[in-house]
Amino acid sequence: MEKKCLYFLLLLFISNLSSLRGQNSVNDSTSIGPANGILVIVGGGGGNDSIIKSFIKLAGGNDAPIVVIPTAEGSEKYDENSGSAGTMRKLGARNVTVLHTSDRNIANSDSFVKPLINAKAVWFGGGRQWRLVDAYKNTLTEKMFWKVLEKGGVIGGSSAGATIQGSYLTRGDSKNNQIMMGDHEEGFGFLKNVAIDQHVLARNRQFDLFDILKKHPHLLGIGIDENTAIVVRGNQFEVIGKSYVIVYDGTFWSREGSDLKNLPEKTKLFYFLRDGDKYDLLNRKVK
Repeated sequence: MEKKCLYFLLLLFISNLSSLRGQNSVNDSTSIGPANGILVIVGGGGGNDSIIKSFIKLAGGNDAPIVVIPTAEGSEKYDENSGSAGTMRKLGARNVTVLHTSDRNIANSDSFVKPLINAKAVWFGGGRQWRLVDAYKNTLTEKMFWKVLEKGGVIGGSSAGATIQGSYLTRGDSKNNQIMMGDHEEGFGFLKNVAIDQHVLARNRQFDLFDILKKHPHLLGIGIDENTAIVVRGNQFEVIGKSYVIVYDGTFWSREGSDLKNLPEKTKLFYFLRDGDKYDLLNRKVK
């Protein structure tokens, strides 16, 4: 009788394990945003005042505590009134803190992360996204970024600060930013199963994401042009800004339909979204 019970329990364990693996195989190909909080993902460029104003408003207004992470730029020290921090101050933000280190030991320290404890928003500046990985990935600082989201805060960033928010790190090579799949391939993953590119139309990069998608077809590709952003709430994003967002989900969408269009094969498809358009990340379709 005891052997039968053990045998039954073993079968039950194997069944549950198989079920769990099955669930993970489905979930692992699903693109989703954070359960709490908001993401503002900007494609770069210098004319983003209206987007940054929206970011400040989403953070809670001009008195909201905002932490700016300029590390991707690559300097040793940063002026509190220059770069993204300076722009935010000029646009009315009164509680902006610049936080930077290239030392992972410092990034793991309680003293360094203090500004993040009460932060309502975090902003990642432009540069090279691999520097953000080297400094903060799998440290206490990265955990605190997630805490900001978990408390309903906002994480934003432009250019490299956009790409770092995806799970796959586009242009993460430390030698050359033209290499799409480099020596750093893992971002912070605020957007799961997503590869994000930036400056796409301004730099004629609209075909570059296919390098990644050929090897990782489960990923959703999102290309964001300059002076344009997606605002992610849960499993949906909305486009804001002056230009376009390109979606690479293996389908095609157009306001005028596609029945009469001579489209390329599925692996070469992409389409454009503009200000006000919304996209369902969970089901991968325009809303």
